[in-house]
Amino acid sequence: QVQLVESGGGLVQAGGSLRLSCTASESTFNLNAIGWYRQALGKQRELVAVFNSGATINYADAVKGRFTVSRDNTKNTVALQMTSLKPEDTAVYYCYAEKLYSDATKYYFWGQGTQVTVSS
Repeated sequence: QVQLVESGGGLVQAGGSLRLSCTASESTFNLNAIGWYRQALGKQRELVAVFNSGATINYADAVKGRFTVSRDNTKNTVALQMTSLKPEDTAVYYCYAEKLYSDATKYYFWGQGTQVTVSS
């Protein structure tokens, strides 16, 4: 079981910046993927930015050029730097991790979520 704890959400005006952080309960070296999803009210959860196996990064088209995901394997953390925020970025942001076990079973883990609200 991988526990993920997010921090850093809040209220910001359009055009502003926020930084989210997520700390994993075990080494991020052990994780097949780690990153961020979000879910706006009444919408499905969607990928924001995720490090995949092989260290490639997937960004949602809506955040490319504005959001940057980073990881620190020495601290077991992944961060999301969000700039030029827009009201449509308002959502609950979830830290996400994927772990592949030796029997090829893949498990998915989620943080509790942190609210980001962007006012116009």
